[in-house]
Amino acid sequence: MPLPACRTPLSELSPPIALGALDGRYRGAVAPLVDHLSEAALNRARLHVEVEWLIHLVTQQVVPGAGELSADEQAALRALVTDFDADAIGELRTIEAETVHDVKAIEYYLRRRLADILDSSDQAARVDSLGELVHFACTSEDINNTSYALMVQGAIEQVWLPRATAMVDQLSGMAQELAEVPLLAHTHGQPATPTTMGKELAVLAWRMTRQLDRVSDTTYLGKVNGATGTYGAHVVAVPEADWQEVSRTFVEHLGLTWNPLTTQIESHDWQAELYADVARFNRILHNLCTDVWTYISMGYFAQVRGQGTVGSSTMPHKVNPIRFENAEANLEVSNALLDVLASTLVTSRLQRDLTDSSMQRNIGTALGHGLLAIDNVSRGLAGLDAVPETMAKDLDGNWEVLAEPIQSVMRALAARGVEGMTNPYERLKELTRGRRIGQEELVEFVRGLGLPEAEEARLVELTPASYVGIAPELLAHLDRS
Repeated sequence: MPLPACRTPLSELSPPIALGALDGRYRGAVAPLVDHLSEAALNRARLHVEVEWLIHLVTQQVVPGAGELSADEQAALRALVTDFDADAIGELRTIEAETVHDVKAIEYYLRRRLADILDSSDQAARVDSLGELVHFACTSEDINNTSYALMVQGAIEQVWLPRATAMVDQLSGMAQELAEVPLLAHTHGQPATPTTMGKELAVLAWRMTRQLDRVSDTTYLGKVNGATGTYGAHVVAVPEADWQEVSRTFVEHLGLTWNPLTTQIESHDWQAELYADVARFNRILHNLCTDVWTYISMGYFAQVRGQGTVGSSTMPHKVNPIRFENAEANLEVSNALLDVLASTLVTSRLQRDLTDSSMQRNIGTALGHGLLAIDNVSRGLAGLDAVPETMAKDLDGNWEVLAEPIQSVMRALAARGVEGMTNPYERLKELTRGRRIGQEELVEFVRGLGLPEAEEARLVELTPASYVGIAPELLAHLDRS
């Protein structure tokens, strides 16, 4: 039987129901991104760029005789950005319904506000004069590229990086706590040379830290050079101005790096580089999720906190690793979007097409799913307790992993000319391959090798739990001070 229709379609209910999970179920975890990457945030950034361009043209006297703006008037213009609110959003929506052009709507909105701000006996003349400098010689992309650069910069530096860094710091702290807890390693899913749980978590923390450094070093580019990047309208309108210098100083005033050579669009290469770095961070984080999930399934971690949660609707005993599973899914969604952003944004047909315009509206969704994953991992890690007893039991059940150090000692002795140490690998393979051996069998084997007394004593004392090399010392590499 098909699902019956609602008497009132859900799409008609107020307040509007979110179509996507980020604006619905998971809104709390990603809400800070709304201030940076929503449609309203885009319009606010555009307004900021338009205001600063107007002030830049006036204060630098780029267009001779165009008039001045007092300090109070400049402050009032900038307050349009800091006081941007629901009324401004609504007015812009109304204007855009008439213009059917989002950037033109910003221009008209600013012209209206400029008329309100200018206060002098010759107000009308000043409005006519200064009003013509709003969006002067600009193409929409001059406003959009700088706006997106500022938005992405804010989202990364004020939201994503602090959250990601805090999660990696949390993982690093956990690694330090477990630095000396021995762990049976598994390579290809098989028992292998022991390590420590702390060292294995540190590997992942180290890898993600490198990506955080790359993201922190991102260069955010911007351009203001007209319809095809030639300053054509600029030079014809005001030939005496040094337009490259005007453009460079303006872009740098915004806190961006000037891109001197573009088509109509800023080439977006910096965005592709950034999204590749964030995606790589996500993939390492995904690796953490699958490893921790596996450790939980092996009993190396217990999920003992948050006892009020329901693990299964039918099996009361279960505490499912849902935080890590949720993170995996959201990381995969995030990376799918980041990958398509990175591959699409670097290409534009000839001097301009609009594929980037639609594509960039997905930046918030891409970072949002990644941010949600970070939140889930952080919550998941906070709910874990290590179970050293289980790890110790697995170590004690796999004495065959000591075949490696025994044959390595024999090789070193043979290299020094000690007799009777030939074919160590083959002898250990015959003893250990395809079967489990215990401490007693291994000690008996060692005592029958004819090793020098010191080496024999050292190997007899060795256990799987003590065979961790310098794993605890390696965590010093996490210290970034």
